[in-house]
Amino acid sequence: MSEDEGTNASAQGVPSEDRPDDDGVDTDAGDESDVETAESEAEPESTDAEAETVEQLRAELEEAEAEIADLESRLKRKQADFQNYKKRAKKRQEQMKDRATEDLVERLVGVRDNLKRALEEDSDDVESLREGVEMTMREFDRVLADEDVSEIDPEPGTETDPQRHEVMMQVDSDQPEGTVADVYTPGYEMGEKVIQNAQVTVSNGELEDGEDGDAAE
Repeated sequence: MSEDEGTNASAQGVPSEDRPDDDGVDTDAGDESDVETAESEAEPESTDAEAETVEQLRAELEEAEAEIADLESRLKRKQADFQNYKKRAKKRQEQMKDRATEDLVERLVGVRDNLKRALEEDSDDVESLREGVEMTMREFDRVLADEDVSEIDPEPGTETDPQRHEVMMQVDSDQPEGTVADVYTPGYEMGEKVIQNAQVTVSNGELEDGEDGDAAE
């Protein structure tokens, strides 16, 4: 057998998958190396992306904390301003009340001075004294009117009002039963607020019935 024939026979006896390729390089080993290279290149890119995400979240957290701190600070300032406003409003209200009281007292003092002068006047002229007292009374009524104070002085026969009238007793009267017979002491009201009830007597209707009986006879 010649040398060429032996060579061909040997080539034919070797399986194709066991024979190296033309370059003498194993293809499977090359594929695995390419995969490892790609993975090693992808790992740094993934790490960089995660680090960037963490930094972004940290920045957002810091921004949110700063905003919360600012809101808390502004809320505290608003609360302090509101408390100061309440104190100022209360103080102004007290000052207004004090001034109103002072003004009223000043006017009442004037009325008292007029009454005092009338009492100190050494005169036998009763009519002149009466005129002075009446003038002082009118002055006093003007002071009350300026304060929106009015007198509660119901007419006889008026229905009793428990909110404005204080019943002292029942009396014989020709007024209808249960109505005002007479005013013992007038009351006063400021605006819609009663500051003193009128003290009244109430008719029991006895005289009214008697007159009706006399008329019938």
